[in-house]
Amino acid sequence: MISAVYCRVVRWLQGMGRLTLFGKEVLWAVLGQGTRGRQLTYQLYFLGVKSQTVVLVTGAFTGMVLAAQTYFQFHKVRMDTATLAVVSVSMCSELGPVLTALMVAGRVGAALAAELGTMRVTEQIDALRTLATHPIDYLVVPRMLAIVLAMPLLTAESITVGVGSGYAVAVGFLNIDPSYTWHNMVNYTSPEDALMGLIKAVVYGAMIGLISCYKGMHCREGAEGVGRATTEAVVYSSITILVSNFFLTLSLNRLLHT
Repeated sequence: MISAVYCRVVRWLQGMGRLTLFGKEVLWAVLGQGTRGRQLTYQLYFLGVKSQTVVLVTGAFTGMVLAAQTYFQFHKVRMDTATLAVVSVSMCSELGPVLTALMVAGRVGAALAAELGTMRVTEQIDALRTLATHPIDYLVVPRMLAIVLAMPLLTAESITVGVGSGYAVAVGFLNIDPSYTWHNMVNYTSPEDALMGLIKAVVYGAMIGLISCYKGMHCREGAEGVGRATTEAVVYSSITILVSNFFLTLSLNRLLHT
């Protein structure tokens, strides 16, 4: 029992070490050579533009259900007009960036791991090396930059649609006074809340891109290896987002609200 736990801990530490070295290599590649505009543009379209539908649907219905649940509780103490303020703060600082990152991890993370894993299994990555082309520069850097740039934009869209849909539910279905609702939302939502959400989005984008590209570039041989790499990319990215959100919330609140 003890030996099994020890072996698992050692494997986990080895994996974290390899991931750290992979991240260092990607960082040096980004700072050293950058990427071609055409590759970056295509990845922005594939990773960002084509993810808008799922992100907007998630933000809209999250804002609506949050407005309804908040109203049901606030109505008991006659605080109906504070409903949208709670929706706005929650969407800006927590639900917007976290849910957007989870949805992007499910769509983009799986796509990145599957694409790079298939290229590794079919020896396309080895072919790039024989042509004196570094796989990190050619394959990983454009995807990393694209997802880091796209995540804040997707998060901003999710926040905007979430707050707007929450306002529509509060005013149109729950009959809350629109003037006081809007005034309280503006009064209690600070720019720091939105900035916190955008900072989290950048961090989450880097996490999703790094973990997914690492799993794809280091997957095992065969179709089973590609499937396992895809699953691990989504699971590990989601867990990392949820765990890091706690520490980011504490540190960013102390940094931005002092």
